[in-house]
Amino acid sequence: MKGIIDRFEGSKAIIELENKTKLEIKRDELPLRVKEGDCLIIKEDKIIFDKEATNNRKKYIEELTKDLWE
Repeated sequence: MKGIIDRFEGSKAIIELENKTKLEIKRDELPLRVKEGDCLIIKEDKIIFDKEATNNRKKYIEELTKDLWE
């Protein structure tokens, strides 16, 4: 299952899953130094930071918004 960190609320992270549902996870169960907008792969008892998907998503968003600031 894949998800994106939507936001942090105190000691919890709210993850938006690919099926648009939300999952609440303790912040200390996440990989170190993840931030809002980062992509995750969730497998049974493991949560993995998906660097490639995060970078692709960032590039996509930058491409969508580049004309807004010119």
